[in-house]
Amino acid sequence: MADNDDVPFNRNFPLKPGVVDEVRPGVRRVLCDNPSPFTFTGTVSYVVGQGNVAIIDPGPDSEAHAAALLDAVRGETVTHIFVTHTHRDHSPNTARIKAATGATVYAEGRHRASRPRYESEKHNPESGADRDFRPDVAVAHGDVVEGAGWRLEAIATPGHTANHLAFAWGERKLTFVGDHVMGWSTSIVAPPDGSMVDYMASLDRLAAREEQLYLSGHGPEIPEGPRYVRFLIRHRQARETSILHRLAKGEADVPTLVRAIYIGIDPRLTTAAGYSVLAHLEDLVARGVVATDGDPVIDGTYRMTTAAG
Repeated sequence: MADNDDVPFNRNFPLKPGVVDEVRPGVRRVLCDNPSPFTFTGTVSYVVGQGNVAIIDPGPDSEAHAAALLDAVRGETVTHIFVTHTHRDHSPNTARIKAATGATVYAEGRHRASRPRYESEKHNPESGADRDFRPDVAVAHGDVVEGAGWRLEAIATPGHTANHLAFAWGERKLTFVGDHVMGWSTSIVAPPDGSMVDYMASLDRLAAREEQLYLSGHGPEIPEGPRYVRFLIRHRQARETSILHRLAKGEADVPTLVRAIYIGIDPRLTTAAGYSVLAHLEDLVARGVVATDGDPVIDGTYRMTTAAG
């Protein structure tokens, strides 16, 4: 959610849907025409290599985007398909690309959060999970998949979703970061599939690596990835501080916290902001800093604990 100026966002992304753009040697990108407050100008799919290639994140259920991707690799062989996570703007087109190419699909094995589901799906902005998706090969952190002239290492980056992976091309010092890091906006972390503890740990994991260029699932490339990640970490720490500052004045529910923290937010993003606040509250409750009755849920009321005071 693009709601704070403390992160150096870049919203200059003139790429048009269906146009093949070589962002770096050996990496092409094609934008899907699915703009929204959550997807920015649309989902970006990547083609890795030349001749025998991989496609990363085939995108939403879109015949037009599948046709554009297949046109981008006309005369080449698609050997691999990688999926960073199973939201409906990233994975459903996998079936079309696999049917057309016979490529093997690689992704994290879990398709959903393993944690309990506290909320009904109709209220959750991240309920758009592609539950029908299954990879041909389940990939875990540290696994390396090689193709013709390229080599991708899977990096477990849960947080935005429980099954989120990034893929690092170490020789080129770049990482395909999916939705975990985006140059145009902060990422939504919506429980139960999203976890703030996991999200922060995944940011630390990326920041400790050597890859500098981040290629995201939405928006422009990020040229100094680890430096940018440190801004995101500080941004989330500031969010936590703001939540605690408001709770120090008295107990509050999530809408009250959102109104106090997200000044001038796009009304279409209010629900998503609430879930990111909930993710922070889950973490704070687990740490014993904040209390609530029962499990941390979107319609709960929260207060500072005696220990926190």
